[in-house]
Amino acid sequence: MSDTSPLPPVRLHSEAELARDALAAPLLSRAARLARWAGPDTRVGAGGELVEEQLPQAALELGLSGDDAAAFASEAWEVAVDTGLVEIVDEEEGTVTAGEDLSLLTSGGPQDVLGVWLGALETVLADASVPDLDDLVGAMDEGGEIDLSSLEWDPEAEAEFLDGVLGNLYLLAVSESGHDDGPVPLPALAASMIVPDDMAEPTNDVLEQVSDAMMRLDDQFRLLEPIGLVDFQPVDEALMADAEEEPAAAVDDTDVSRYGMVRLTPLGLYGVRARLLEAGMSAPAVGDLADKGADALLDGTAAFPPAAAQAETEQWLARREPLPAARELLAAARGGDAGAPLRRLRCQQALSLVGTEAEPALREVLDDAELGGLARVWLSEHGAADVPAPSEAMVFWLTVDTVAAQLAAEGNSAELQALVEGLAQQHSGFFATAWRVDHPATPDVLEAMGRLHPDKKVAKEARKAAFKARSQQGG
Repeated sequence: MSDTSPLPPVRLHSEAELARDALAAPLLSRAARLARWAGPDTRVGAGGELVEEQLPQAALELGLSGDDAAAFASEAWEVAVDTGLVEIVDEEEGTVTAGEDLSLLTSGGPQDVLGVWLGALETVLADASVPDLDDLVGAMDEGGEIDLSSLEWDPEAEAEFLDGVLGNLYLLAVSESGHDDGPVPLPALAASMIVPDDMAEPTNDVLEQVSDAMMRLDDQFRLLEPIGLVDFQPVDEALMADAEEEPAAAVDDTDVSRYGMVRLTPLGLYGVRARLLEAGMSAPAVGDLADKGADALLDGTAAFPPAAAQAETEQWLARREPLPAARELLAAARGGDAGAPLRRLRCQQALSLVGTEAEPALREVLDDAELGGLARVWLSEHGAADVPAPSEAMVFWLTVDTVAAQLAAEGNSAELQALVEGLAQQHSGFFATAWRVDHPATPDVLEAMGRLHPDKKVAKEARKAAFKARSQQGG
């Protein structure tokens, strides 16, 4: 994910809901239980790890059994120490006590809980970037030292790779379609990190890299799921079986879910956003603008996808009375700067969410050169009586303003092309009048119409009109 591209706003659950999710995350829950279990007889090694002979007892406390019980208990203990749920009293003696932060999970507020969870997340992410145990054992020399160079492991590159993967998952989740698109297949996620954008057909070497990355992600997401960051369906074990082995049951080779599926949880969205903000990126959330002025709302939602802009505006309106809110929006929509047309479009969209209580505010601007047109549209749509007809000059000004806003919002979209074709078709002599419109965006709008209209003759008329408009404005 590019660190320069603006991100769409994320819709987060409430902090209370997120805190409940954090407390329910298996790994943090286990860490808290071990912190309460730890006592005067608990002993740790030089690195704060629980001594090996006490791991079975810790696993029993957690209700764990099986071959991985000790490893799961050790992982939970590491989180407890790293997050301050357990504090080391005497490093030489290896004694511990419950940490001050343990009380935050029981008596702290949602932000306190989420703060502890974020600390736990950092621990797990660091662990997920480390080679697995088998690789580490294989790289150990006769003296017991690990030769990292033989692993071809770059800690910084590995962490950046995982950050990039989580960034891509976040971007997919905050796109206009959001979570409705469901989990992401692991091969597609790996390919998004490996395959160059300009590569039409991946080479065999690239495909092998994608396969290796997919298996690495499978290992990493198995570690990240217990902290509540992701919903994860691991790679089907049958895919990793020896080619000479007979599968235990018939398998469907077309079932992409067998290759692993993953998505960020609501808590995961919160966690990744927190890390993006910590890294200095702009990662807006719906509701950020609810307590700010109308100018911040209209400017802030200018680049938002439509559904996110509406959700943000609904929260903003919910905190205000309709009439003063309408007046504030209209005042913020004025201006002759490059961003003004899109502000007015967002203002018009915001006012569509306001009831008839706002009518006086719209009537107050009927004679305003910049707002009179949209005021008439609103009043007519709401069935108001005695709405004065707009002058031809106002109709053309509003047309230019609308096209300028659409250009800013969507660029050369199919919808805008249809609008351009309709304008030229419905108004004979449109360009003969349009170039005279006293609007800062008139030349750019006419140039765009010349670029978008499929009829060469009409496009030429638009370009001529654009030249006249630019000359008139002294450009």
